Amino acid sequence: MKIIFMGTPEFAVASLDALVKAGMDVVAVVTAPDKPAGRGQQLSQSAVKQYAAQYQIKVLQPEKLKNEEFLMELYNLKADLQVVVAFRMLPEIVWSMPPKGTINLHASLLPEYRGAAPINWAVINGEHQTGVTTFFLKQEIDTGDIILMDKTSILETDTAGDVHDKLMQIGADLLVKTVKLIEAGTFREVPQNELITADETVPALKHAPKIFKNDCLINWMQPAEQVYNFIRGLSPYPAAFTHINDKVFKIFKAEKQITDVAISAGGFLTNHKTFLKFACIDGFISVKEVQLEGKKKMNVEEFLRGVKL
Repeated sequence: MKIIFMGTPEFAVASLDALVKAGMDVVAVVTAPDKPAGRGQQLSQSAVKQYAAQYQIKVLQPEKLKNEEFLMELYNLKADLQVVVAFRMLPEIVWSMPPKGTINLHASLLPEYRGAAPINWAVINGEHQTGVTTFFLKQEIDTGDIILMDKTSILETDTAGDVHDKLMQIGADLLVKTVKLIEAGTFREVPQNELITADETVPALKHAPKIFKNDCLINWMQPAEQVYNFIRGLSPYPAAFTHINDKVFKIFKAEKQITDVAISAGGFLTNHKTFLKFACIDGFISVKEVQLEGKKKMNVEEFLRGVKL
């Protein structure tokens, strides 16, 4: 069975590697075009492209997915199946091309957390469980028929980065199982609407829209638990932030302290040596790993040695 793999970041590499190691015939990868990065603005290749180069897999990098030259190249590869992991939205002319369809690996237990940032939102919302889902692509994003699912726990201290790494591995394994079922013709599809209840007492589906920089500003007028989950859910990227000394102050790691608060929410306490904690409405957030605008990421003790608050 000929497979075309579509993906860009490190999360996708684990799945591509699992397919290659399982002996699947990956005839090409489709990934993002090279982009300028860093201070020197040198062209940077996607993680998927770098992997493909190691294994001499053909690489396609279209600027536009409806480009006629790209579509013809895709068609000429005569793939039986397309596999999508952490890529952009595909037009129907692309996802409907292979005879066995196009499948996607999504980092949530669908139909919950459809959208671009499922890992971040699961942690932000204080979920204790998440997982990965494989499904067939259709017109509306993340709504296709489900093939397989696998679950994992979210620990109280897990950041989005920690959950990302867990899902990257279990997702790769699930994808191989899914492809083998499709190849054998023994898969079973479950329409997502069968998993959505019409019971009005059940909470509505949670969504996972893309997160922009302005969405990452911490609101200290919230309970400490909520702020703590917000920080975890945006760490390490794009990172929750507040302002200190009139500069952007990113917080990557923190601890919550539920206690009586004698200062205004958003105010902070410090001994200028070992601790810095911000007040919420019912406690404090004690920051542990931070980054002040223009500086490197560091632990709070190192930060306090180098700045006057």
